[in-house]
Amino acid sequence: MNTTISAQEGKGNIQKDPKSPATMPVVIAVSREKTPGEQRVAMVPEVVQKLTKSGYEIRIEHDAGAAAFYPDNLYIVAGAKIASSPAELLDGARIVLRVQPPTVTDVDQLTVGTIVIGFMNPSTNLETVARMRDRKVTAFALELVPRISRAQSMDALSSQATAGGYVAAIMGADNCPKFLPMLTTAAGTIRPAKVLILGAGVAGLMAIATAKRLGALVEAYDVRRAAGEQVRSLGAKFLELEINAEGQGGYARELTPEEKVQEQQMVSAAVAQADIIITTAAIPGRKAPVLITRETVAMMRPGAVIIDMAAESGGNCEMTQAGKTIREHGVLIIGPQNLPSRVPFHTSQMYAKNLQSFLALLIDREGEVVREFTDEILVASLLVHAGEVRHGPTRDLLKEGKL
Repeated sequence: MNTTISAQEGKGNIQKDPKSPATMPVVIAVSREKTPGEQRVAMVPEVVQKLTKSGYEIRIEHDAGAAAFYPDNLYIVAGAKIASSPAELLDGARIVLRVQPPTVTDVDQLTVGTIVIGFMNPSTNLETVARMRDRKVTAFALELVPRISRAQSMDALSSQATAGGYVAAIMGADNCPKFLPMLTTAAGTIRPAKVLILGAGVAGLMAIATAKRLGALVEAYDVRRAAGEQVRSLGAKFLELEINAEGQGGYARELTPEEKVQEQQMVSAAVAQADIIITTAAIPGRKAPVLITRETVAMMRPGAVIIDMAAESGGNCEMTQAGKTIREHGVLIIGPQNLPSRVPFHTSQMYAKNLQSFLALLIDREGEVVREFTDEILVASLLVHAGEVRHGPTRDLLKEGKL
């Protein structure tokens, strides 16, 4: 299979105008996020300054960074231009940077060959993907960046999951009716709270570290045996199960029915003793596995708290409702959405640095967009290009939906 993809494919795709001066800078536009609850911005002044010094023209939509506490004046000082409207922002822009996926309306404002980079959530935004295909827009999905060593600096999924794990631990502590650390007081000794983390990926490890810093007793479980060493290195107890569910790309594979029974029995026993449970288990492109059943919730201690980080993909707790907080059998079940957006100052900073690294692959040393997308990271993350959907699973979904 030929993975070399020409950036010149398709009529109107990015081409250097022979009449234009060779020094014409690449225009990079940063959109203001309009998704409800989204406070992040795709670019921060610190990174803007580095890009402008490298010769790029950076345009920021008015108030794009306001919700993340990056006002327009900081971007101006960094060398960016502030656009008062989407039309002004996109006029002549070669690359558009976003956090959330564009809407169909957003895509209709783009010219042929414009490159859009950000999270695309293609399986749940098929109409937008189809419109980008039809309008011959090029789209790179950051969630498709392969988890290989040289892609770590542009792994936005990991950077944002780090923030999610931190926020989940803080949220658990805030809603728990107990102190997390052990306290020795005149009124007696207070025993530390027990925190259980289900899923020891990036988010889970950050939740473990944060809960440990708050003084809790922490246990963790993951179907991948390799995660045990990382969990123990953070001072937490790793729950052992004789299952190795290591999958491709560092993710866990789906368990067999027999393995699910074994997992459920062990997890239920640990959940029943925990004061705070943070669940992070997810399978890319599929519904989150159920780790905590209704029956298990009924066995939990009154006052216990479940923070279900997988709420947006169906939830690891059978009773989770995305975006809602409910109480059942005295247990508080929280289904948060978009946790990274709750600490937008730093998550925007991390995301912008991910994009800076990604742009280094996309723009050559002469300051031009590369003519061919041959790098393995670009090939893997390319969602739509030259009127074609390049990501196989998304292409299959479009065919099923006849889009």
